[in-house]
Amino acid sequence: MSYIGAPLRQRAGMRPGYAALAVKKEDGVTRLADLAQAAPLRLLFPRVPEDEPLTACLTNTSGGVVGGDRHCVRITAMPGAQVLAMGQAAEKIYRSNGETAVMEIELTAESDSWLEWMPQETILFDGSKLARRARIEIAETARTLTGEILVFGRKAHGESLNTGLIRDVIEVTRSGRMIWADALHMEGDLRTPLAHPTTFADASASGLLILHAPDAATYRDALRELEPPEGVRFGATAVAGLLIARWLAWDNLALRRHYGAAWTLLRAQAGGLPARLPPLWHI
Repeated sequence: MSYIGAPLRQRAGMRPGYAALAVKKEDGVTRLADLAQAAPLRLLFPRVPEDEPLTACLTNTSGGVVGGDRHCVRITAMPGAQVLAMGQAAEKIYRSNGETAVMEIELTAESDSWLEWMPQETILFDGSKLARRARIEIAETARTLTGEILVFGRKAHGESLNTGLIRDVIEVTRSGRMIWADALHMEGDLRTPLAHPTTFADASASGLLILHAPDAATYRDALRELEPPEGVRFGATAVAGLLIARWLAWDNLALRRHYGAAWTLLRAQAGGLPARLPPLWHI
């Protein structure tokens, strides 16, 4: 069944959310080249230190995602530009009334650019339905640091994720050629695959991080030396010019801390940026 491109009903009074940003390097400084947005999505630009990339904060003014919502986000770093885009807070995918929420993310990093797509958690409520596709197009000499964190239910509220739909697709292309893809699809009964020891082993959250750089493989060992805390499983590998790290966690806060440490290490070593996380990460 195809979810992307299917006609969807929007909740009353809501249009498809859209946010598009392009940045360019001009006189040695990264500046806005283009900006477009449609409610409920907005891009805000907090003040950051001079040694940080231009930073965009993606905000969902509706407070969460429900069945039938459709959101599209496009971020483009033009040649030599540097940009960091991240969510203002965790995105909540609420219980569906039968419709599927669709999210499309398109990230483009042109030659010699740096693009960070830093995730806050996506929290999947019991009964939620989400189809999300991320397409990452990278030039040979571009560097990108992207990822996602999925939280299965609301553990603090005693709620597990039992039924619903998760369709999560990530495609990475370099110079127009696909070099890596990953797809997760679970529908209907979610408790069984989430609990099975060969899949998620009853973890409460998972994480994924993807670094693209001409020398990406050289950072693998340094990343592996980050010892995960109790309640977190972690691994990293290098393939096709990408460094890919994955997490399974039974402690969501421990995952967040370890994920942040990995992100900090890679943005410093591969991107030449300060070894710190955006203030929004700590809120």
